[in-house]
Amino acid sequence: MSKNLKLKSSRAAKDMSQKDLADATGVTRQTINAIEKGDYNPSIKLCVSICKVLGKTLDQLFWEEEEDE
Repeated sequence: MSKNLKLKSSRAAKDMSQKDLADATGVTRQTINAIEKGDYNPSIKLCVSICKVLGKTLDQLFWEEEEDE
């Protein structure tokens, strides 16, 4: 699993800390950190929740583009 730089940059663009995003989605800051580092694979429910908070789609934040590899 790779680092989720899309999540990190989307969160930064909204000027949210990991704690802000964690509070908004009902998880711990450590969970958000682990997702961004690629150490934790979030549930679909959490993915959707994060997308709603950041105003992004699942494709924009979580789906890997494999066609270009």
